[in-house]
Amino acid sequence: MTQQETHSSISRRTFLQGAAFLGVYGGLTSLGLAGCTAPASGGKSGGSWTAGTYSAQVTGHNAPFTIDVTFSDTAITAIDASTNQESLGVGASALQDLASQIIEHQTLNVDSVTGATLSSMCLQQGVKECAGQAGAAKDLEKATGPEDIVKDSYTADVCVIGGGGAGLTAAISAAQAGAKVVVIEKCGITGGSTNVSEGALNAVDPERQQKQGIEDSTEKFYEVTYEGGHGQGTPELIRYLTDNALDSVHWLESIGVEFKPEVGSATGSLGERSHYPATPSGNTYIRSFQKFIEDHPDQLTLLNEMQAQELITEGGKVAGVKAVHRGKQPVTVQARSVVIATGGFGANVEYRQRVNTGVWADVKLDDSIGCTNIKPCAQGEGLKLAEAAGAELVGLPDIQLHPCGTPGTGLMEDIRTSGRNRIFVNKNGERFVNEGAERDTLCKAIFAQPDSTYWIVVNKVRYPSETQPDANGATIENMLALGHIVKGETIEDLASKTKMDAVKLQEAIDGYNKTVSGEAEDPFGFKATNTADQQLTEGPWYACRKVPTVHHTMGGVRIDVDTRALAPSGSPVEGLFACGECTGGIHGSNRLGGNAIADCVTFGRTAGTNAAKNALGA
Repeated sequence: MTQQETHSSISRRTFLQGAAFLGVYGGLTSLGLAGCTAPASGGKSGGSWTAGTYSAQVTGHNAPFTIDVTFSDTAITAIDASTNQESLGVGASALQDLASQIIEHQTLNVDSVTGATLSSMCLQQGVKECAGQAGAAKDLEKATGPEDIVKDSYTADVCVIGGGGAGLTAAISAAQAGAKVVVIEKCGITGGSTNVSEGALNAVDPERQQKQGIEDSTEKFYEVTYEGGHGQGTPELIRYLTDNALDSVHWLESIGVEFKPEVGSATGSLGERSHYPATPSGNTYIRSFQKFIEDHPDQLTLLNEMQAQELITEGGKVAGVKAVHRGKQPVTVQARSVVIATGGFGANVEYRQRVNTGVWADVKLDDSIGCTNIKPCAQGEGLKLAEAAGAELVGLPDIQLHPCGTPGTGLMEDIRTSGRNRIFVNKNGERFVNEGAERDTLCKAIFAQPDSTYWIVVNKVRYPSETQPDANGATIENMLALGHIVKGETIEDLASKTKMDAVKLQEAIDGYNKTVSGEAEDPFGFKATNTADQQLTEGPWYACRKVPTVHHTMGGVRIDVDTRALAPSGSPVEGLFACGECTGGIHGSNRLGGNAIADCVTFGRTAGTNAAKNALGA
């Protein structure tokens, strides 16, 4: 959404272009008002502030950090939050946006960013504390804040509900097919939970895989996806996914995404075909999507803080969306095609408990079990919209838990379960499961352990350097500093610090190594068939405690391979398309790791293209 222009000689876009904001491996925020002798608005004309740089310690969503704010005697000239460890595209994005607004408008009256409320509040708190030290707080609190310019109505060929990975893919694909597109996104951040995903995308890729000595085929990919979903997925949807996933890789590369030269294995991927972005996390995709949108302003309009409330129907066809901006301003988008891409319902505790009659019926999915997704982005509102327009919902009991949850939050952080060269041990130091098994198998085994928790144990094979960022941008150095992991120079040292039995832990590692070397078969069924598998023999050793967490909801809007939303009769709901986690039928009762991004991009491209064709009469 467009921010209100001021008469300042420096615009918000200029600030963003000139800001040293985002490093490849972390969220850096350092914004300045270099060269300005007067504030854009607000500020103090009498020159009574005490110039200088002041600091405040704040607690972010992920970790504490320092905010440094520099004042002249009339204006805030710089805000530096570069020590933050907030998530890329989420908290880090909120810090950037709010810091630029505060400097541009010289005010403390800026709205929190929906989807990153805690990060927003800590920046607001820190800047206010610094302003108090400079004698500027009262003036900045009086100054008027920025206003959004949002029209009451928009007209487009295609309206996409949801600005996450699937929704933005659909929007860009529709634009590439010649459509004018409006995207409405309920959060202030863009990218949804794709931002906090590891970014793994499964696809059979002979060019990469043959170089690694990996034998694979689309038929094998289809079979493991169908069987991994316990035979509950819709065969034609699975076939479409597995046959077209490589085209999704190439499409992403065509709009600027770079992938690592080798494929790996996401947790529960049942194969070695996971493509990872060259820079950390799924936010890599979102940055490329955002750039495409910025480069095509005549075709694509993105409206943040916009909650869809109802689909408009005319003559039995979906014809647009009624929404509300920031809970106050009604907004209407007229469009001949609507794409629902609102994500799953994993963070909607009441709803997930109500439909939990499937794999996890014997587990109470209450708020004691966290969720890996951004809470506002996983509430399932799109299901209600689609159903009200006549679409059928399928597979709702199919809820996936992931073994990589952080105790207390459920977020996926620190040492991850994805990849290889790690073992899972319980509180006693005993291995209890095949680490390469399906996600539901892993989680069921974890629930059977003492306190339903376990340790993931790695060593220098996984982390040869404590300062080198891993695939998600995390370093051992930072994880240790935050107290999120435990380090031991030896097995005995690690066991002592984690209160595990040293003898059992050593036996667990020895048994794993014998399987990797081919000396023995693993009693849990682990197979060392991955080209990355190595023995774990030398310290230092690191352990990170994990719990199961709600990760993905496989049920949702029933679709066909053209992504048309289907009624219970099997006929399409005219004008309505759906893609991403809000759909059902693709993954069966268990999704393979790395298939979510493949799903979002493959079916997102199809939804956008077909929505454009429907709208343009092609």
